[in-house]
Amino acid sequence: MKRLLLFAAALMLSLSLGAQELANFVGQANTTSPEIKDGKITFRLAASYATRVQITGGFMPTQKVTYNGREMDAPITADMTRNAQGVWEYTIDMPAPELYTYNFIVDGVAVNDPNNVMQQRDGTRYLSILIVPGEFTENYFEANQRGNLTKVWYDSPSLGLNRRMYVYTPYGYDDPKNAKTKYPVLYLLHGGGGDEDAWSNMGRACQIMDNLIEKGLAVPMIIVMPNGNPTQQAASPLKLPVKEGRAEANAYVHSLAKDIVPYVEKHFRVKANKANRAVAGLSMGGGHTTAVTGLYPDMFDYICPMSCGMRDTEEAVAALQGIKKAGYKLYWVGCGDADFAYPGTQVMDEMLTRLDMPHTMYINGGGHTWSNWRHYLNTFGQLLFK
Repeated sequence: MKRLLLFAAALMLSLSLGAQELANFVGQANTTSPEIKDGKITFRLAASYATRVQITGGFMPTQKVTYNGREMDAPITADMTRNAQGVWEYTIDMPAPELYTYNFIVDGVAVNDPNNVMQQRDGTRYLSILIVPGEFTENYFEANQRGNLTKVWYDSPSLGLNRRMYVYTPYGYDDPKNAKTKYPVLYLLHGGGGDEDAWSNMGRACQIMDNLIEKGLAVPMIIVMPNGNPTQQAASPLKLPVKEGRAEANAYVHSLAKDIVPYVEKHFRVKANKANRAVAGLSMGGGHTTAVTGLYPDMFDYICPMSCGMRDTEEAVAALQGIKKAGYKLYWVGCGDADFAYPGTQVMDEMLTRLDMPHTMYINGGGHTWSNWRHYLNTFGQLLFK
């Protein structure tokens, strides 16, 4: 009898916990959000208890705001309307094809769309994702032939840490038929506030390269996405201790050349030479790109800094002269003309021109945003190793 009572109690507790889990979804089960239909997109949230629900996102009209001393455009916040069923709704005309992030504000509290499984992390913020289909975004969706993304731990003697990086291997890499095939490598670097998760999460790097490779537009390649914060072991959600003190100048850049590249070339099937190495980065990662190629001019044949400037100093000129002497196959620079880094990008263009260094300046609209950086990868990814 005692065992029977214990079993009954355990069963009741289990059912109670299950009910609590299910309670999280009550009201959302029959709610579709976002819904794309007839040239419009409707966002919905079942929150009958709320007194005010708003929405904001990259698809909304913008207003001028000042952030960290810089004036920039920020999306407005709009009120949603509650229908007779207690579901809050907001409908917009179909915006231009793009990857947009958004969230709701429920009685002053920001929440993600519980009916949308697509989310991305930007530092400590998690936001819902909407991808509007079209030619511009066709490579942001899953391809038919998909590579693998591996989270790799490696020792970094230069930084005195065991660290994590993400490594993308293309479709077919693990096929026994390709066991002797070796691949070129792109080292893809994130910006300030990011980590090893940024390019695969916000940048859609795996989807972009899967699609380009499947279409025959890009050479099958390995992509290495390290953590550019030299005191971090890995991305912040892992809650690992951060090394105390400030890292020395170019500490991460040296670790890239001395720790990361050798590790990759030892543990993956790569073509381990300058002609088969590329490095690209955005913002802070663009600075890392120009720094590592200046300090190690014999390492990379493909150099692609994005949304980063350069100062016309003797040291910078000497670094570029070293790159010119070592030789390279592609120097590709991308930046939006509304980006705060654009003036520095113009300086870089002037310096490369003055030094008679062939290069591509890819200048488009927009600012310091992932919208541009995804587009740049989709563009220069087709030029590498050809």
